[in-house]
Amino acid sequence: MTASSYEPLPTSESNDRLVEHSHLETDNSPPPQRNFAAARRWLILGLAFCLVALLSFRAGQSSVAPKFPSPDTPEHKPDTDRPCSPDDPTMPCDASSIGVSTARKFPPSLIPVQDLTHILYSFANVKPDTGEVYLSDLWADQDIHYPGDSWNDAGNNLYGNFKAIYNLKKANRHLKVLLSIGGWTYSPNFHPVVINPALRAKFVETSVKILEDYGLDGLDVDYEHPTNDEQAAGYAELLKEMRIALDKHAARKGYGAKFLLTIAAPCGPDNYKKLHVQKMDRYLDFWNLMAYDFAGSWDSVTGHQANLYGGPLGAASAVNWFISQNVMRDKLVLGVPLYGRSFLNTDGPGSSFSGIGQGTWESGVYDYRVLPLPNSTMKEDTKTGVSWSYDPAKREMISFDSENIARLKGQYIKRENLGGSMFWELSGDKGSSREGMESGPGKDPQPGHSLVAIVKNAMGGLEKSSNWLSYTDSKFDNLKKGMP
Repeated sequence: MTASSYEPLPTSESNDRLVEHSHLETDNSPPPQRNFAAARRWLILGLAFCLVALLSFRAGQSSVAPKFPSPDTPEHKPDTDRPCSPDDPTMPCDASSIGVSTARKFPPSLIPVQDLTHILYSFANVKPDTGEVYLSDLWADQDIHYPGDSWNDAGNNLYGNFKAIYNLKKANRHLKVLLSIGGWTYSPNFHPVVINPALRAKFVETSVKILEDYGLDGLDVDYEHPTNDEQAAGYAELLKEMRIALDKHAARKGYGAKFLLTIAAPCGPDNYKKLHVQKMDRYLDFWNLMAYDFAGSWDSVTGHQANLYGGPLGAASAVNWFISQNVMRDKLVLGVPLYGRSFLNTDGPGSSFSGIGQGTWESGVYDYRVLPLPNSTMKEDTKTGVSWSYDPAKREMISFDSENIARLKGQYIKRENLGGSMFWELSGDKGSSREGMESGPGKDPQPGHSLVAIVKNAMGGLEKSSNWLSYTDSKFDNLKKGMP
């Protein structure tokens, strides 16, 4: 509207003056009824403008207000900041780099935060008779005092690994922390829980409470594995109920809150074909594919424990199957082992064996940081995506990922536009000094570079969505205050 077309709405005073001085009107003066018509026109336009403004405001409010799905919500959309095109290799997605931490003589101060986007803190357990989720090592999780922690603080305060990890989050806002529930040892406890609605409800309630109490960014379910369709259906229902509860919790926390839900997913056909994948996928932010343990002491001949290609049991085969089930590529995270599996009295891959080596922490399993063992030679097959060491004197073969194979897997993740990488587990990597470690055969560190860093560099850029720091409903006084 231009100034020349603007006509002020007449007031009652101006109307009185019009009537009072009507005898002074000239032929060029608008008659009173024309002024009233203009007033009505502008009044209608003003009301319409107000109505449009109100509708726009309410639409804007609904677009920024936190949302959570109803029980019938068809799909959960992951909240990612990944300006990428899964169909265009020239626009690769920013990837996630996820490290599993079990706190095995590996304090949070050693976590390579510069190479990670997420930490999976492992493991919480679940009570099979009640469904309650609980922490399995309270001393490490909340009680141990690290350097700088006071013994004289007033109130109920959080210490241990979770305090240290929260402070890592404060200093590295890209770093998100999820609690892993289950794992191989605790997974049998899931079987009665997932098929019982009351036990599932307790599982959901207590896991979300732990998230708030300990300052977490999400929950990871490591259920290995449903054995029948009833358990598989119950598993999908559990994820649905967790998704709803997490998003309701985010809505209560306020704008900007976002809590993740992920799972550890199998890569063996006998296990993944039992899952209700398409229903589960609606509620998950990503799937962490356990692309390792393809061979081990349970076999009759030696094999490669984490081959990228080749055969029905392999990483790429599992990735392709999940994609065939309509899981988006950028929700698939490829697992990479930071350990190797041993076979004794063998001539190498595909041969018979008898026994397994002593290992670093357990028989038959060596941390990557101690590999290859002295007096061993390294071999690689880039076509299959495997590497192994062999000691001809001891006739010991150890299947593990070398630096070249780790780089190959990072390039595969980038080329296929997958969601990123996941490492089991951080204490096995090279690249940090470890005080107080035992020495001796199978325990002495060997030279080399961090596989986490190698895969990260091969994948390209990392996603940088922010973590969450406000836990005002925590049971710990210092966490409520943000660890001042």
